[in-house]
Amino acid sequence: MKKLIYTLAALLVCVSASAQASFLQKTFTKTTQTKTTQTKAPTKAQLQKENDELKAALDSLQALIDKLSERREYEEDIAAVFQGNEDENNPEQYSQEVIDSLLHQWYENAYANSTDVEYDMDSVKFTSNVSDEELMRRLKAMNSYISLPFNETVKNYMVLYAEKMPSKMARVIGLSYYYFPIFEETLNKYNLPTELKYMSIIESMLNIRATSRAGARGLWQFMYNTGRNYGLEINSFVDERLDVEKAVDAAARYLADAYSIFGDWALAISSYNCGAGNVSKAIRRAGGARDFWSIYPFLPRETRGYMPAFVGAMYAMTYYREYGIQPMKVGMPAQTDTIEIHRNLHFQQVNQVVGVPLEDLRNLNPQYTHDIIPGDSKTYILNLPFTWTSAFLEADQDSLYKFKADSLMSEKVIKDVKSASTEQRIAYRVKNGDYLGRIASKYGVSVNQIKSWNHLRSNNIRIGQILYIYKGGSGPKTSGTTTSKSTSTSSGSSSAAAKTTTGSNGEKIYTVKSGDTLYGIAKSFPGVSADDIKNANHLGSSSIRPGQKLIIP
Repeated sequence: MKKLIYTLAALLVCVSASAQASFLQKTFTKTTQTKTTQTKAPTKAQLQKENDELKAALDSLQALIDKLSERREYEEDIAAVFQGNEDENNPEQYSQEVIDSLLHQWYENAYANSTDVEYDMDSVKFTSNVSDEELMRRLKAMNSYISLPFNETVKNYMVLYAEKMPSKMARVIGLSYYYFPIFEETLNKYNLPTELKYMSIIESMLNIRATSRAGARGLWQFMYNTGRNYGLEINSFVDERLDVEKAVDAAARYLADAYSIFGDWALAISSYNCGAGNVSKAIRRAGGARDFWSIYPFLPRETRGYMPAFVGAMYAMTYYREYGIQPMKVGMPAQTDTIEIHRNLHFQQVNQVVGVPLEDLRNLNPQYTHDIIPGDSKTYILNLPFTWTSAFLEADQDSLYKFKADSLMSEKVIKDVKSASTEQRIAYRVKNGDYLGRIASKYGVSVNQIKSWNHLRSNNIRIGQILYIYKGGSGPKTSGTTTSKSTSTSSGSSSAAAKTTTGSNGEKIYTVKSGDTLYGIAKSFPGVSADDIKNANHLGSSSIRPGQKLIIP
């Protein structure tokens, strides 16, 4: 016991002094209490309990160390940007364009992996320096069309969004400048309250590629069947749950239907989370009452906090300045244009012929899940930054569509994409007491499949770890978006795959160049994803540096 505690204390050297003191105090206090109360030899149950507690402590410590390691990597990246690249293998200095790119990537990674704490809202009770009277006054001053009541539950969520998650909200506010005007236009088209736009924060924190453990996707978190019922196209090439305009249009129609059923916006909003059937059931159990707080005890547990969270998010988005939150610069263009596409078109063709950065194409067109617009089947829309519209229209169209078409969209590539399962993967977060066998049984897959999908070398997993699972066991056979002849970066004229060397163990080694991203590198190697490269190189984040050597699995 003592040996293990001393080991933990040694590991805590990586942690801040305050965190060390807090952790050691709790650990030794627990040990002292255990020794004081145990005058007899410990029983098997006591030993098991102690073992579980130590395992949980180790898991928490590892998670903290991982976060600190990631933060150190980010700081090193920023230092490299401003000091210039001094790698002897790549002596060139950073251009302003590369500096901007690296800064954007650093901010994106830093806030995507922010240290904002997650809370159990069923048990926590927040306090605030802002008085209840002032909170009520601010709610009233918002003059919302949707009723915004104030009570302890609502206050908890107001404090959560305004005070407890500053980095996440800074990113959300920055993204809202791009997404909210689109949402407002659609909601106005259906004569719906524009305040409904704040639901997207509860659903996805404005992460366009957000995927829930149950398989819901996009800003508005549509499940597969619900999305199809509301006219969203979902197939191997296109997932319109990720299409900004079409997803909010479907969400608006759903909410209009829900309001026509319940005649109350709080109930309609709640039904978006748990379905109209569960809200109707809660109304029956509440004796026919048709207001949110009357049916509150009869709603599913996760839905009870949905309406209070909506109020909290709306409050934080209105008064973030009072809390010192600065909107994050997220790199979304101020203006965009839409182009009709009538033939198959690959993002890399647009990138290499016209010059539009790949990341811009992917951020503005996330619905094309394999970088291919299947224009041969019907007309699709390509969103471009306004500054690139003229260049696209002036480019020779035949040259554009023929550029590397034989490799980028070969028969094999198209066949592989079509054969891929349209059932989306689930991101499962490991909980206390989980083991691979239990998780595999829950989703009807095998342990070996989970290990293969997540590149696990053993059965060991830790609390908080994310495991990707494909329902039914039909994981992707290949990424199918490119071949080894394609080019992954916006500036490269030859294939990244052709620039690899062979390591001592026979593995492929790729040297990172200026402007490279993990996603871009992965696109040049068939069947390899950015996560594969991260796992193979034990990377704690997506941050990479020019001159860095990466193993390509």
